[in-house]
Amino acid sequence: MAGSDDVILLDFWVSVFGLRVRIALAEKGIHYEYREENLQNKSPLLLEMNPVHKKIPVLIHQGKPVCESNIIVQYIDEAWHDDKSPSLLPSDPYLRAQARFWADFVDKKVYESAKKIWITEGEEDRQVAKKELIEVFKVLEGQLGEKPYLVGESFGLADIALIPFSVWFHTLNEIGKMNIERECPKLAAWVNRCLERESVSKTLPHPHKFYEFILEMQKKKGH
Repeated sequence: MAGSDDVILLDFWVSVFGLRVRIALAEKGIHYEYREENLQNKSPLLLEMNPVHKKIPVLIHQGKPVCESNIIVQYIDEAWHDDKSPSLLPSDPYLRAQARFWADFVDKKVYESAKKIWITEGEEDRQVAKKELIEVFKVLEGQLGEKPYLVGESFGLADIALIPFSVWFHTLNEIGKMNIERECPKLAAWVNRCLERESVSKTLPHPHKFYEFILEMQKKKGH
């Protein structure tokens, strides 16, 4: 296991993108120093380490920053690659490409579709957003098929990209008046399978805490 003195993570507790990095670090058994960022008043270190996007998460390894969550997860897999820890990407080049494709799909489709449900004000627009999200989830269920994980038999990059969004399900169900678990049973079973992993169950915040966070945000914005 790596010592925490050369690994620092700049993050925000509820960020789905930061959660990916924390799960990957846990999978690899890497000790690190966690630094919570105030996104309304970003630290000089964050601005220095990610001058382009000025966003979390940022992994600082031996003084050098790595940005963008899916890239960080792949970096972690390559930087701490030994027989003692699980690989987060398959060894087969085709499956590695598939893992990257689905991680990218999650970034491009799930985040925006899900967020629309609680930022949309009109009921008609919300219904459209709900339909769009369920369609995205159905595509992911199609990719799952009868496999335990998104790309084959092992938990990896694509699963790490998606599993933090399970924290949003309760909020989406409440605000969107939907039932994701009933509409997407394969996805729900996959979530439960991932939660059997300590790296996931001990990292993800409780869904009710996320719901409270969103309600507080909405209150501040006057929704």
